[in-house]
Amino acid sequence: MSSAPAAPTAPANPRSRVIAASLVGTTIEFYDFYVYATAAVLVFPILFFPTGDETTALLSSFAVFGAAMIARPIGAVIFGHFGDRFGRKATLVASLLTMGIATFIIGLLPTYDAIGWWAALLLLVLRLAQGFALGGEWSGAALVATENAPKGKRAWYGTFPQLGAPIGFIIANGVFLIINFALPHPDGPAQRSEEFLEWGWRVPFLFSAVMVIVGLWVRLKLVESATFAKAEKTGAIRKFPLGEVVRRHWRPLILGTFIMLATYVLFYLMTSFTLSYGTKATTETARAAAEAAGQPFDAATYVAGLGFGYTDFVIMQIIGVVFFGIFTLLSGPLADSIGRRKLLIWVTAAIAVFGLMFNVFLVPYADPMFTGALTQAFLILGFMLMGATFGPMGAVLPELFPTNVRYTGSAISYNVSSILGAALAPIVAVALWAAAGGEPWLVGVYLTAMSVLTLIALLLSKETKDVDYETNIGLGATGSL
Repeated sequence: MSSAPAAPTAPANPRSRVIAASLVGTTIEFYDFYVYATAAVLVFPILFFPTGDETTALLSSFAVFGAAMIARPIGAVIFGHFGDRFGRKATLVASLLTMGIATFIIGLLPTYDAIGWWAALLLLVLRLAQGFALGGEWSGAALVATENAPKGKRAWYGTFPQLGAPIGFIIANGVFLIINFALPHPDGPAQRSEEFLEWGWRVPFLFSAVMVIVGLWVRLKLVESATFAKAEKTGAIRKFPLGEVVRRHWRPLILGTFIMLATYVLFYLMTSFTLSYGTKATTETARAAAEAAGQPFDAATYVAGLGFGYTDFVIMQIIGVVFFGIFTLLSGPLADSIGRRKLLIWVTAAIAVFGLMFNVFLVPYADPMFTGALTQAFLILGFMLMGATFGPMGAVLPELFPTNVRYTGSAISYNVSSILGAALAPIVAVALWAAAGGEPWLVGVYLTAMSVLTLIALLLSKETKDVDYETNIGLGATGSL
């Protein structure tokens, strides 16, 4: 009697598990990052950096925010080493735990009034821990998605971890909005009530513990991809992946760093800088407030903003971020169809043009409704471009490297770019904003300049759409590198 044909072998990680593991982790990581970014604008300049000058306090807060970017390449090297040596799963669990614990402790920190400048130092240490964790998180999640993707759908699967950015933003700012609405505002719907400054800001940080538990439960169910298992079986795993990357893959390492640059600058301008600029009082409002308080006011030195309330502006940002998520998803199938390089060249060119339009969209007009409409259009357009450039990165950077150094290579490119782009962007933007007398046009020129650098890197790179993960595993038996 003939035996029945064997049933097809199920994939090691079903699609639902791949999507959940790559999406939930980056959502939590970006949630933690956004919570800090929001607090860096609204809370930390007052509670941790009371310098007496608003601009100086904001710059101090952004400096600590940017310090995390310095720790990210270190995290990329450490987590990348273990991810390429021993597998993606344990590394992803470790990065998620590190981020979650650091964020939770920030919610418990005493402020400057309680322990002086020790508060700022502890905040810096925990911020560095956040950056260290994020240095290993993104690449691991991108590898889980792309190494388990069906043939011809790598860019689409690579958008799953990228969706963590818009979803994390919406959850983080949604939590802040709920807290703001729930707390009493005896002086009117101000963006920072006494209760918010006293304890309300801590809730989003403490809430991250719940999200981390969910993320760990999902990730512990993962098994290693067939691609990594093949690299292990063929002896391609290296003892020192960093040495292999620097020695044999330095060119894609540099190109990947600059390919990501414009994305990072746009990302942090659309989130951190626009929140600062959008909620800063206009010159007229600031003058009226100073006169009402009987204080002197110098319009020549005042750095003005658009004067939106915090709640109103965050809602406008959330509307924009919805388009961020939509265009992130749309970019994946498009990149699978026409190629990553061609798509990114067109999108980066559009970002360069967008940077020259800041003084069209982001200036206060006589009609507040017209100002609001233009600002909302700016946020929607900027976040659409953000989704279109960020989505393909989940596939592009991993495809630049073979399996045995893919975690290390993509992580270093992604996170060194964070220093050049994300760490400097908020600080440079505030300085340029002040240098232009409260106008944003120099900030836009800065974005355009960074986009030109990314365009050069893209023109020097090759298309990675048809890279075969089955054969591009890295050559040589386990060596002493």
